[in-house]
Amino acid sequence: MANDHTNIPNDLSAFWMPFTANRQYKKAPRLFTAAKDMHYTTADGRQVLDGTAGLWCCNAGHARPKITEAVQKQVAELDYAPAFQMGHPKAFELASTIRDIAPKGMEHVFFTNSGSESVETALKIALAYQRAIGQGTRTRLVGREKGYHGVNFGGISVGGLVNNRRMFGQHLNGTLHLPHTHLIDKNAYTKGQPEHGWELADDLERMVALHGEETIAAVIVEPMAGSAGVIMPPKGYLERLRELTKKYGILLIFDEVITGFGRLGSSFAAEHFDVQPDLITTAKGLTNGVIPMGAVLATSEIHDAFMTGPEHMIELFHGYTYSGNPVACAAGLATLETYREEDLFNRADSMAEYWQEALHSLKGLPHVIDIRNMGLIGAVELEPIAGEPTKRAFNAFLEAYDKGVLIRTTGDIIAMSPPLIIEKEHIDQLIGTLADVLKSLD
Repeated sequence: MANDHTNIPNDLSAFWMPFTANRQYKKAPRLFTAAKDMHYTTADGRQVLDGTAGLWCCNAGHARPKITEAVQKQVAELDYAPAFQMGHPKAFELASTIRDIAPKGMEHVFFTNSGSESVETALKIALAYQRAIGQGTRTRLVGREKGYHGVNFGGISVGGLVNNRRMFGQHLNGTLHLPHTHLIDKNAYTKGQPEHGWELADDLERMVALHGEETIAAVIVEPMAGSAGVIMPPKGYLERLRELTKKYGILLIFDEVITGFGRLGSSFAAEHFDVQPDLITTAKGLTNGVIPMGAVLATSEIHDAFMTGPEHMIELFHGYTYSGNPVACAAGLATLETYREEDLFNRADSMAEYWQEALHSLKGLPHVIDIRNMGLIGAVELEPIAGEPTKRAFNAFLEAYDKGVLIRTTGDIIAMSPPLIIEKEHIDQLIGTLADVLKSLD
């Protein structure tokens, strides 16, 4: 029960918080009680500039009227409808709207409830597709070192972040991993795509030679890796990966849970890099973080492979109770309309250069060993404290919060991905505050 005077709950013990140092947090909780546009309000009444779009998801900012009104209206009109053998109009409308802004060739949308579920769905579709076309020996899935694909067993199996994997025993059998492209010794302080590392995609040919192309179903990568620390694809890397997957009959899945819906200045990273995958996973910006929702985008070639046999038979035995939830669909439609009306994807593109120059102004400050950026996303990598990895960046996170700015850390990397409505004065505040923080760090 909350204390009316402080907005701080009397008991913090029941909530086991995700991806959180629970004991540390509950000694000095950081609580948000409201949000509007670019700012959060804390329990003690302070304003905190959102430098991370919540958790990479609030691309249009907070408490946007059109989204709020759509959700309120939908709850009163139709709160829930089953998605199995039934439907409601907004699910079909949202799928069509997503198709209209998706990269060319992405004609079908399968709804989920999160990025993790989108990844699981895409992996299952890939395996089922290969079986449907008579390639049932293709059961291996290829991910990448440092990859992040959510927290379900499929996602951590193809993912490559050790802390997300080490505690959970056996993963999916037969998963393989491409080398990561985080080559700080060659690509430090890159603006946009780095020059070095495209040839690392060729490791897929080694896998084919070792295991046989007839055993590999799909490759999944983030076109721009977010949770590993904002790692940009080297020039030519994604193109080479697409070339090799086509050569060997392997599906290519882009995990665009972070990059989807404007983060790089285009609707999707596939469009930004002009590389066409077979499946795209999305979530986060789809509903601006307001209601949990995700989606998998698929080509007609993949979709139509399932549309065989008796018409009364279920084509794909997969789905979720909340797939295409009416309230989530209403939030999604209003979010996409907000992006369109305010031209936020193009706006992000127009702000990218100012963002880039501000971010790289931090070069030379204490402990900074790399800065990298693209669109409205960027990272500042710090030299770790000897024997205490992650601590320096976490200290920066705490100090920035105290100074009124929200950043995110992953390892010893500070990651920033502000709402696409950010103004130049907000960038100045965000980077200026971070500069002060970096100068004060031990």
